[in-house]
Amino acid sequence: MSAEAGGQAAIELTGVAVSFGAGQQIYRAVADVDLTVAPGEFVAIVGPTGCGKSTLLNVAAGLQAPSAGHAHVRGRAVSGIVAEAGYLFQADALMPWKTALANVAVALEVKGASKREAEERALAWLARVGLKTYVHRYPHQLSGGQKKRVALAQVLIRDPAILLMDEPFGPLDAQTRTLMGDLLLALWQADRKAVLFVTHDLDEAIALSDRVVVMSAGPSSHIIAEHRIDLPRPREIGDIRLDPRFHAFQSAIWRDLKAEVMRAYGDEFAGLKV
Repeated sequence: MSAEAGGQAAIELTGVAVSFGAGQQIYRAVADVDLTVAPGEFVAIVGPTGCGKSTLLNVAAGLQAPSAGHAHVRGRAVSGIVAEAGYLFQADALMPWKTALANVAVALEVKGASKREAEERALAWLARVGLKTYVHRYPHQLSGGQKKRVALAQVLIRDPAILLMDEPFGPLDAQTRTLMGDLLLALWQADRKAVLFVTHDLDEAIALSDRVVVMSAGPSSHIIAEHRIDLPRPREIGDIRLDPRFHAFQSAIWRDLKAEVMRAYGDEFAGLKV
């Protein structure tokens, strides 16, 4: 499945398959996946639990070598950790003994920036994510949404060309998820990084992305459909959900996804009408 033409692809997966284990215990997580993300494009991946969405992110990041096929980032074959990619995980990766300021600044300090420069830029980023008055607080003193904003600043301060996001707002309540989605859209709108975003939330996928890619149930999960989301930008999630076309996308994608979700759960929902 390809993004619209124009420019070198930010991410290109060609015939990618990933298997785990060996011999009789081998499990083929994903098979024959072709996926391209164009520069500046926001692509969301949805699919049943365990379908290999995160595995594809790990391949793009260089954290997981494919068993077959090829991965390229900005025209170069992936052969290790991709320095140009910023990865935001579902679980918090903040260091509990460091303040919000120190957690963000460390992303530059490990790259050789002076402490003063790193802290100045960290202050600017914390202000951009609405945490100007929380810079000296430790993670345990922050709410879930505030910790996510610190983590987002920690990734973006390095100015990665590509953002890989694995259910980053999953643990948050619905209201905080909406606010975080609006913040992400505002930051993305400013410099249009390529984004590959994994989520279980269909509404979130539609509200954020230019394109929604649908994966089948595993094993040997693969892409079964994609939908181009041509809703107007810039967007605010609360408003865009009121657009009649939003609900049309919701229905169309769920038609593709429903059977795969039911297959993933197997006998648990056998005979249940949803």
